[in-house]
Amino acid sequence: MQGRPGPNRAIPFWIAWVPVVAPLLRRLGVFHLLADGGKMLFKEDPLPGHVNKFYFLLAPVVAMIPALTAISTVPFGAYLDEAGYVVPIMLANVDVGLLAVFAVSSLGVYSLVLAGWASNSKYPFLGGVRASAQLISYELLMMLSVLPVFIWINSPGSAGSLSLVRVVEFQSQPGLVGGLWFIFVMPISAIIFLVALFAETNRLPFDMPEGEADLVGGFHTEYGSLKWGLFFVAEYAHMAVGSSVFILLFLGGWNPLPWVSLSDVAVWLHLAHKPILLGILSIAIVLAKVAFFIFLFIWVRWTIPRFRYDQIMKLGWQKLLPLAIGNLIFCAAMVAALQLQLGLIAYGVIIVMASVTFASVLVRSDRQVAL
Repeated sequence: MQGRPGPNRAIPFWIAWVPVVAPLLRRLGVFHLLADGGKMLFKEDPLPGHVNKFYFLLAPVVAMIPALTAISTVPFGAYLDEAGYVVPIMLANVDVGLLAVFAVSSLGVYSLVLAGWASNSKYPFLGGVRASAQLISYELLMMLSVLPVFIWINSPGSAGSLSLVRVVEFQSQPGLVGGLWFIFVMPISAIIFLVALFAETNRLPFDMPEGEADLVGGFHTEYGSLKWGLFFVAEYAHMAVGSSVFILLFLGGWNPLPWVSLSDVAVWLHLAHKPILLGILSIAIVLAKVAFFIFLFIWVRWTIPRFRYDQIMKLGWQKLLPLAIGNLIFCAAMVAALQLQLGLIAYGVIIVMASVTFASVLVRSDRQVAL
């Protein structure tokens, strides 16, 4: 799709003779990444005289800290203990895992606002304003899209939880519905979350804070060298964290396939009493899914042109927000029907009522909305 000569052809002479490893690393462009990183590190880093120096230098640091901190509450694998229970591999197994991820990762927008304001230039300032408005718009959608998941896993009478581990546990149960990934149970929630994730990470077609076509470079116009690179290292870190959260919520986490849990794999491969090997296998499964989503981010960037800013706002407030509210009403009604064990007739009535409400919300969204 993009076989540009350069990154996938560069290789240093001291490893070019290795028969299998060298061609693979060359095609992946690994050495070009190393060269770019070294170039940014040692390149001259001018500081414009018209900027607010303290906040100008602070902005790239603020970009990196939330991006690298949010991963601490995200599980990236699991293994079985001696009793046969699944133990997640993560830095901090807190009961409010998803809330912690959202709270920390959303702080990254402050770096864009700081960079735009401290640059004392019109185009960066407009990029910072766009970043803040876009975050407010799509953070709301992201929260509404995950509510049906936690309504499903927190049944009445049980202790409530926002743990990402518990979400994966609910996608690892036996039975037709128990082992089904939530992307099939709640496809609209998954689509809205994915669209909001593109907007939250400022990736095309939602890269309004940059907007090279109309803002030169947006919030990072005055930046160069390592400070410029830190913004995009943070962006890719946010992409990795967001992809991991999507995998845990909707794609079964460390379970390789629907209706196939990690415990089943441990029994089939005789790894139940080998926690290190099973942990490595689960981490490999999660990383493979994350790699697919990183490819999806890059694929969309290569394929879809940038939206206009008014289209971004209209899509968020007039289209996706009513869709998310209607989806929440429908999923809540469906969960209530299942929990109350209603008959088929009552269940059908609830679905029809939720569908009518959903359709009416969508129809109203086409009218002029005063925000």
